[in-house]
Amino acid sequence: MYLCDMKVGNKAIVKKIVANDNIKRRLLDIGLIEGTNVECVLKSPFNDPKAYLIRGAIIAIRKEDCDKIEVDII
Repeated sequence: MYLCDMKVGNKAIVKKIVANDNIKRRLLDIGLIEGTNVECVLKSPFNDPKAYLIRGAIIAIRKEDCDKIEVDII
């Protein structure tokens, strides 16, 4: 399952990030690394972007970046 497939209220653990170097670096900088707990907390009216609770901060991530993050639902 990918991060973009999560529904509001779902919690997951990051399994793998398969993004290119620029996006991967940006995701790592916000603390989104393998093993991190993530919760989907908000979605925009058209489902893009969605907001995720990552290490105590709410971060909005676009769908095109979320499809590169594999997660396991808790």
